[in-house]
Amino acid sequence: MAQVNPKILVWARETAGLSEDEASKALKLGGSRLSGSETLGQYESGEKQLSRPLLLNMAKVYRRPLLTFYLQAPPRSGERGEDFRTIPEDRRIEEQGKLDALVRDVYVRQRLVKSALEDADEANELAFVGSLTSDLPIDMAKRKICEDLNFDLERFRKLRTVEDSFSYLRELTEARGVFVLLIGNLGTHHSNISADVFRGFALADRTSPFIVINDQDAKTAWSFTLLHELAHIYLGQTGISGGFSEIKIERYCNEIASQILLPREEISSQEFDSSNLESFIKDICRFAAARKISGSMVSYVLFLLGKVPKSKWIEASEKLQELWRKEKEGKKNSEKKGAPDYYVVRRHRVGSALVNLVGRSMGEGILTATKAAKVLGVSPGNVPAMVGMR
Repeated sequence: MAQVNPKILVWARETAGLSEDEASKALKLGGSRLSGSETLGQYESGEKQLSRPLLLNMAKVYRRPLLTFYLQAPPRSGERGEDFRTIPEDRRIEEQGKLDALVRDVYVRQRLVKSALEDADEANELAFVGSLTSDLPIDMAKRKICEDLNFDLERFRKLRTVEDSFSYLRELTEARGVFVLLIGNLGTHHSNISADVFRGFALADRTSPFIVINDQDAKTAWSFTLLHELAHIYLGQTGISGGFSEIKIERYCNEIASQILLPREEISSQEFDSSNLESFIKDICRFAAARKISGSMVSYVLFLLGKVPKSKWIEASEKLQELWRKEKEGKKNSEKKGAPDYYVVRRHRVGSALVNLVGRSMGEGILTATKAAKVLGVSPGNVPAMVGMR
């Protein structure tokens, strides 16, 4: 078997977002003499030679084509677009491998979709992609997006749950030709990527734009993130977004998204007393719940309007995150008794636009089961049931 450069092994593991311990467990390495991470260390240092079966397993676990392992040296980092996030550098480095793997996976899916649309003669250029510039007044940008979507704020708010409201907004967005996916890990909960690291990702392709929303974030934040990423697509910008930021372009997209969901005249007349944190949070959460938005967004808008100081906005945001994590943990424990249907969950994550496209493309012989599985993020055997072909 041809020799593999040990540096390739280190690069493949790190860009898959795996620590030595995580990788060795996934590869089932180790025994009575050496731990799994010690055994992996021997392979990665060149002290021990790889067997063919282990190399095949690495290709599977690290989500890399087998040929990649025979490169002479690790390739340069792939394109992920602009990084609009403002997070501590140590946190950025800590999660870089997982995030790179997720973005790489999204690019692969998007290219397969683009190719399928081209083969079906459906790859029409979308005029709205890159149609706005950041010097356009926010009110005009907001109006343009709402008109294009045919978005009805009253209808959005009247729907029964926040999930229903998000689904309504998602359907309008997908009807415009944008694929909206919910992805917050690399396929298992062990690889979850916190919303503190990334909230959304926009891929501003002219024929098949993608929006990825981190589903590890609160559901009340999904609609805001969708509109924020859609604003990036209107600006023609591909990139990763984090939380509320004071970077100029991020603030511009935040303003568009927040003004669509919460018109300024509606909140400017409201009074919120932020002197007592507990009562302030109760008030903004009550106000937000009636409008199918997050309390964090309300506190951010109040800060933008100068109604609360920056320190109070940050304090409220941190407390809201803490309360949401506790609520999420409680729901996780109660849901263990009855898991939701596998296919319902998977379809919800990729969206009906993608499911329908894959179903059509397979029926016309454009996509193989293997490629369809990659687009949908499932195994080939699950594709027929996923797209309703059996």
